[in-house]
Amino acid sequence: MRKIVAAALLLLHAPAVTQAQTAPFDMSGERPPGASTAPRLTPPAPPAATAPVPVTPPISVAPAPAPAPITVVPQPAAPALQPGAANAASQPRHRDIRRYLVPFSKFSLNGEYDRRSWSVYLTPEQAAAKASFTFAYQNSIVVAPEASALTVYLNNRPIGQQRVSSADGSSAVTFEVPPGLLQPGANLVTFQAEQRHRTDCSIQSTYELWSNIDPAGTYLSFAGGNAAELSSADAIRAIGIDGAGRTEFDIVVPALEQPGTTKPLLRLAQGLSVLSSMPNQIFAFSAASLPAAGPGKLGVLVGTAAELRPFFPGLPPGAESAPLAAFVTDPRSGSPVLLISGPSWQAVSSAMDAIVSPTDRSADVRRDALTTERWSAPNAPLVFSDTSIALSQLGVKTTEFSGRRFRTSFNVAVPADFYANAYGEAKVLLDAAYTDNVLPGSHIDIYVNDNIASTVPLTSTTGGILRHLPIRVTMRHFKPGLNTIAIETILMTKDDAACAPGATAGANPRFALFDTSEVHIPDFARVGQRPNLAAMSGTAYPYGRATEPTPLFMDRVDADTLSAAATLLGQMAVMAGHPIAVETVASPNTIGDRDAIFIGSISQMPATALTQANISTASQASWRPVADTQPGVVDTGTAFEEWNSKVSGGILRSRITAFREWLGRNFDITRSSLQFIPGAETVFTPSNADTLVVAQGSSPLGEGSWTVVAAPSAKDLREGLEVLTGQLNWPQISGHITTYSSKTGKIDAVPVTRFDFVPSTPWSIVNYRLIAANWLSTNILSYASLLVVFVLLIGVATSRMLKTLGRSK
Repeated sequence: MRKIVAAALLLLHAPAVTQAQTAPFDMSGERPPGASTAPRLTPPAPPAATAPVPVTPPISVAPAPAPAPITVVPQPAAPALQPGAANAASQPRHRDIRRYLVPFSKFSLNGEYDRRSWSVYLTPEQAAAKASFTFAYQNSIVVAPEASALTVYLNNRPIGQQRVSSADGSSAVTFEVPPGLLQPGANLVTFQAEQRHRTDCSIQSTYELWSNIDPAGTYLSFAGGNAAELSSADAIRAIGIDGAGRTEFDIVVPALEQPGTTKPLLRLAQGLSVLSSMPNQIFAFSAASLPAAGPGKLGVLVGTAAELRPFFPGLPPGAESAPLAAFVTDPRSGSPVLLISGPSWQAVSSAMDAIVSPTDRSADVRRDALTTERWSAPNAPLVFSDTSIALSQLGVKTTEFSGRRFRTSFNVAVPADFYANAYGEAKVLLDAAYTDNVLPGSHIDIYVNDNIASTVPLTSTTGGILRHLPIRVTMRHFKPGLNTIAIETILMTKDDAACAPGATAGANPRFALFDTSEVHIPDFARVGQRPNLAAMSGTAYPYGRATEPTPLFMDRVDADTLSAAATLLGQMAVMAGHPIAVETVASPNTIGDRDAIFIGSISQMPATALTQANISTASQASWRPVADTQPGVVDTGTAFEEWNSKVSGGILRSRITAFREWLGRNFDITRSSLQFIPGAETVFTPSNADTLVVAQGSSPLGEGSWTVVAAPSAKDLREGLEVLTGQLNWPQISGHITTYSSKTGKIDAVPVTRFDFVPSTPWSIVNYRLIAANWLSTNILSYASLLVVFVLLIGVATSRMLKTLGRSK
């Protein structure tokens, strides 16, 4: 009887149990009233019910008057979720949210001491969530685990230390992040390595020490669904990177090739670049559909309400009547998407301007620093005149060191009109100490952009304390924009010479570097130079200083060309610190003598632009990449070298060339320095091995700079710029022509032989004196001739004076 009653009660309560279990189980905890919840994917519903869910309130923009009607090209509707995917999406989510951290494709900590810092932008939800830090690494087999350690810091607080003991393969290490340590906005991430050799005590052995950090295995994990929420102010800055250190903006524009859309789209791309300020950004335009979402990617939908309805059948009501910029949830993937819409393209442009306008900066406002913190913290101070900066302000910490080779580096920046590479000298005022164990023969070296600039020997046998020891550093290797200065100390001791067992892991410090040390950069000559691709890559000169829109010539507006132009302009905007205003032109005849940019395939490039950039116009027909299946294709450069060795006198010429290289290497004497005036530029013909050319020349009347970016095809143009604008490759753009080969990955630069001065500062006798000093230091024959002339004039004047004032017989 009891069993029958229990069965009846169970049947009566079954509907209630079934209804109670239809909602997914939520493990995110109780939320206070009014708190926002993370968007959830729902099963497929009729089109009217699939309206995008605004993640944040839309950005309100004043309605704009409607322009002429735009022809709408219907697009196929977005595919609905499959039933299996919908059921999986409706289940409770317990997967952690990952933020990849390493902004490089490859990341290695080398030597006995290495420290790298950069910042990661987090949303308020991510900063408040429970987090853990994971990194994967593999080290050299010669690293001694008992004396080597990797330390991770977050916001200058150590969160964990790992003994370096993963020589056989990659190992993953996880540290819990203390509550309250992360903060909304920028968070400083620091890796520090201290490594010692297993068996060797020599200086050479320190170059065998390394620990490679895997970018795909290094990330922050956030528990809970709230960490996936984005707000309008934080989403773009917090876009982050993928496992290869790249950031991608996928922009879908149904009216991509319609006239009038190019200018606002390029402005939007530059604004997104400046807001995120990531080192390896690329842009991908499409007129079809959003690609798959993923880390380091942000999808952007741009168009009128009528154009975007096929992608989102139920747009927010505001898009029909006013400009709209808001984050919505993609019903297919559940990822946030930036939606920019309005009733007309004029309204769409107003919505885009609401996002970009906070990044605008007047050309008259001078910057104090270059934004580098996303890959190298802190930001590099921009030095315009006589300045001294303490190393503590440049991210260098006071360090005690017990090894044999100590190296640390910091960044400074100089403006685009820097002109002191032939005579200028900076100083490092060093505060350091070393013990009496350090033998004479030890030395301190200063490097500028990986080129040695100065060496100071340590000669004392009783140790010493160095207080603001002045070390002169030639400014020969400085360049416009970012410059990296490294201090390296080579320490030799009697213990290292003996290298007794166990002596490789020294415990007692033998050297100390203090953060009160300073770098002093004196006044230097300031004048712009044309052409100068190094200034363009360093600070986007001269386009970053333009007060009027820069003419931009594009041979055609397709997805590849527009993506390439957006990638290039986005990188230039980051270097300039603000978006660069551009206006599209259809012919170079409308440009006149202004600064301009030409981008496109070589066959469609105007012949005038190629001539001004000293690129052979014949390359429009002859420049074609060599296919692997093409037999019998001879590379011109290789054939020239072979024939040079075959003809009579080839051996003699090779010896003369070797002698010239020896003079340049030891005495800095080159053929160009032995000329009274610089020679004319030679016409450049791209090799068939090259896939991208960036060249700069003067406008027809010489009052502006024309930059040509060309490739054999639009596909080569896009792929080449995606590589060339990377953080590691972008600083290699220099000279007046730079080429890139996708087959070899090699970047070559043709140096400038003749350039024009462009005044950039008010007239000053002091500045003109510095300009003359640098020019004469570069052209030594002209300097010697002037010196002889002045000596003769002094002799003649002295002779005449003595005849007038002396006694005559």
